[in-house]
Formats: sequence, C-alpha cells, structure tokens
Amino acid sequence: MPLYQMGTGKAVQIKPGSFLKERDLQMLFEANLEELLGVRFIASEFTTGDRQRGRIDTLGLDQDGNPTIIEFKKTGKDTVINQGLFYLDWLVDHKGDFTLLVQSKLGSNVEIDWSNPRLMLVAESFSDYDKYAVNRIGANISLWVYRLYGKDILFLDQIFAASATLNKKSSEKEKTEESIDEEVTVFTVEGHLNGKSQATIDLFEQLRERIFNLGDDESILEKAVKNYIVYKHGKNFCEIWVQVSKLKIWVDIAPSDLHDPAGLARDVTKVGHWGTGDVEITLESAGHLDAIMAIVEQSYQQTV
Repeated sequence: MPLYQMGTGKAVQIKPGSFLKERDLQMLFEANLEELLGVRFIASEFTTGDRQRGRIDTLGLDQDGNPTIIEFKKTGKDTVINQGLFYLDWLVDHKGDFTLLVQSKLGSNVEIDWSNPRLMLVAESFSDYDKYAVNRIGANISLWVYRLYGKDILFLDQIFAASATLNKKSSEKEKTEESIDEEVTVFTVEGHLNGKSQATIDLFEQLRERIFNLGDDESILEKAVKNYIVYKHGKNFCEIWVQVSKLKIWVDIAPSDLHDPAGLARDVTKVGHWGTGDVEITLESAGHLDAIMAIVEQSYQQTV
C-alpha cells in the first residue's frame, strides 16, 4: 500500500523500509507491545526446555488475561503457523511455568484466563492458504501484517482472526458457565443476561447490534469474561457490564482524546473499575444510545 507525505502541498511517496534482522522487528514490538497489540509483555526468546525444544519469540498476557504467544517473521513463511501451534501446545501443557513467569513480571494478583490462549503471528504478508489453514484449525489465532515506511513509520493491520470461543456473537444455546476442567470456566453473554430485566436485555441488544455495525466482515469480536463482555477489533475498544437495570460501559480511549459534548463520560483512570478502558459511561435508556455510540465509535476508530 503506497503512503504519501503532503507537508509541502505536493504528494511525495514515502519509500518502503525494511528491518535488517527479524530480531529488530521483534524488539520494536516488544518495546511497544501494549500500544500495538494490546498485550502486556512477559518474556522474550523463552526456551521451552529439552522435551519440547524451541524458543518462543514473545510471551505475553492480553488485556483480558489470556496467555499469548507472538511469533514474528520478516516475510511470510509456511512454517510459522506450525511453529506457533507447537508453542501453543507447549503453553497449554505448562500452565504452571507460565503462571510463575506472569507473577514474577506483573505480580501475584494478576488473573490468568486459560479458557482461550492466543497465538498472534506477525509478518509482512500471509497467503490465502494461511488464512484458510488457521480458520480450519479453530484455535485462537490472529494474523497481523506490517509495513515499515522509511525509518519511523509503521503500518499494522489484523487481517484475520479465528477463535473457538471468541466469536462475532455467542451461540444462544451455550450454557452460562461450562467447566472444561478444574482450572477453566467458560463465560457467555447469555450468562451475563440471566436474571436481568427485559428492558435491560433489550437495551443491551440494541447497543450490541450498533457495536457490530461499526465494522464489517465479522471484524469485531465479542468475548464474555467473568465480570463483563468485551468487544475488540485487534485490541479492546469497549467493555460492557450488564447490571440489573442499566449498562456500565468502558471505552479504551485516553480521556484527554475524548470528544464528549453531552458530558456523559467520566475519567476512571484513578478509580477502581473492571473494564480495560479508562472512560466510563452509564446507559439507562435508549434515548442516550446515539450519544454513547458516538463515544464508543471514537474508541473503535483508534483500532482501525
């Protein structure tokens, strides 16, 4: 994709750049992991041991507490998917090792959600065969493409995401909580709606539909976690806590960047709250839906 600079009033194309080594690409991402991918950094070049020998590029914990593996390639390679799956298998078999890493890096109170470990693959390009393969595999895998322009402009785009439990809309037939093993519980949207008033459920469904309409081609993903429901487009942009008679909403945008002429939002940066966003809104009636969606859309646009 060509990129142009318009500073002089004349279009000047910025020439594509390149990383000298794959490690340079990896180090750039690791230094900016939360900003670029919404993942907290845990470890780099992690050795998996003698029995399952390998070296994981980057280990992290995403915004929702999901263990995350990130593999980098300067260019797309056929082996990157198989390599990533090998490491994902190792991760699931070594929960204790990963937990100790997280606690040493982020503290002992960090929650880890083992219901949906992630694999993120970053390369200059992926083929249609790659997309088909990760779709058929069914694990929580996302493909990200990057372009370097000049020396200091980075383009990043999530071109595919596949997940067994992170879907555009959760199935109406799912149980509220399904125990997979003694360590993992799966939460669903329907579970969050149980026991709520019909008016609140209707309000949530209206908001939910408007959120999905922000994107296309199932690009917006929904996930229910313990205390709220997450909406993400590569990164989280909105979280909803369904209460008995209202919805509590958090959006992932800096309070200083927010345009809120109606004064509906508040800054909760220094206030305890569940969502990953630091801007909080309360929705009690459909009359405020347009104004609140204008705020949600601002957060979504930062992920496009």
